[in-house]
Amino acid sequence: MKRGIGIAAITLLALTVSAAAEPSAGERYFKEYCWGCHHQTAEAFGPSFRSIADKRTPAQIMAQIADPEHTYKSLGYARNSMPAFADLNASQLKALTDYILSFKDKK
Repeated sequence: MKRGIGIAAITLLALTVSAAAEPSAGERYFKEYCWGCHHQTAEAFGPSFRSIADKRTPAQIMAQIADPEHTYKSLGYARNSMPAFADLNASQLKALTDYILSFKDKK
């Protein structure tokens, strides 16, 4: 009986650790779509997620991801060099936006 409880506890612990190590959906989308131009806290080809999160609302971030050609001027950019990611569905767009906003400075 004790052996069964020990194995169950180890299995539960392994599942918990495994789940904690899995990246969030937003982080997965970042790695798939954004990482080539953006980094979380450092400037790259594009602005860092921290600087985006500190300046933009969720709606502005979603609009820029989905349709940058029609939003870049209103966000103060001189030109648009970002591709549109219109193939992201609403839940993917929200997950990515939430991930970006998680880098907002805690003031």
